[in-house]
Amino acid sequence: MNRALAFFSLFTSLGTIMCCALPALFVVIGFGAAFAGLVGTFPQLIWLSEHKLWIFGAGAVFLLISGFFQWKVSKNACPTDPALSEVCSTTKDWSKPFYFVSVGIYLIGVFFAFVAPLIF
Repeated sequence: MNRALAFFSLFTSLGTIMCCALPALFVVIGFGAAFAGLVGTFPQLIWLSEHKLWIFGAGAVFLLISGFFQWKVSKNACPTDPALSEVCSTTKDWSKPFYFVSVGIYLIGVFFAFVAPLIF
């Protein structure tokens, strides 16, 4: 279950990037025409922008649940079996960076979706 939550948190974080940060980045660097072509090829990007509150809400929920499980599992000891211990320690080593990357991607999306339009 923890693996599925990590996947969904990363997936929703990437959804926030596709929704709001990617279009803003293209416009800022002068690739407005390229973005128009991208929207012509993938019209689902418009749907993501129209439903950004739901996407960001789902992303926040998944990130909070995933963060809770990260905190809960970090206190558990790994098994004493050498094969399982190695897998457990590797998973613990990789899960935190993936979680923080997901949170970072989410915060970039929040900035471009809700803060940047007010500033610029």
